[in-house]
Amino acid sequence: QVQLVESGGGLVQVGGSLRLSCAASGRTFSGYTVGWFRQAPGKEREFVAAIRWSGGATRYADSVKGRFTISKDTAENTVSLQMNNLNPEDTAVYYCASARGMIISSMAQQIQYNYWGQGTQVIVSS
Repeated sequence: QVQLVESGGGLVQVGGSLRLSCAASGRTFSGYTVGWFRQAPGKEREFVAAIRWSGGATRYADSVKGRFTISKDTAENTVSLQMNNLNPEDTAVYYCASARGMIISSMAQQIQYNYWGQGTQVIVSS
């Protein structure tokens, strides 16, 4: 059983930056794909970014390309989401999710992920 814990959320002003982190307990991320999703108030949860642990292939939602960067830390067994140039539309609860394997074309599909964290709140204030 993989348990995921997100950290790093908080309140930031428009144009600011935050770094989210996802840690796994119970096993390593080796062989897994790790994704970040977010859910804004009154909206459905949506894909943000994902990384395949083996090989490091990444995928991003169009809305965050060029602003967000997903990365892995093998030594710490964590996946981070560096978020720059934040705007109010980025306000949401951010969730980390993981699943074994996964081809790149499936990385944005929530149904592919079977382990989820509890989420961390990000608020971008104008």
